[in-house]
Amino acid sequence: MSEPHIAQRGPYKVEVVAGQEYFWCRCGRSATQPFCDGSHKGSEFRPLKYRAEQDGRLFFCGCKHSQTPPCCDGSHKKLE
Repeated sequence: MSEPHIAQRGPYKVEVVAGQEYFWCRCGRSATQPFCDGSHKGSEFRPLKYRAEQDGRLFFCGCKHSQTPPCCDGSHKKLE
């Protein structure tokens, strides 16, 4: 599997709405980070669907290396 592009070395703070679906970009090439805009087409990457269970603030991974996608787990701190 190819390595994703690092969109940013830190999380994206997003206010989510309960019941709404969000499609997190896995490839890192979307112009609408942290969400998918279809830039992955022609690659092995596909967006990850996330459905918010409650209203609130989430920190979506920007480096695309989180072990707990789509949320940030601090993996960006370990990247070279």
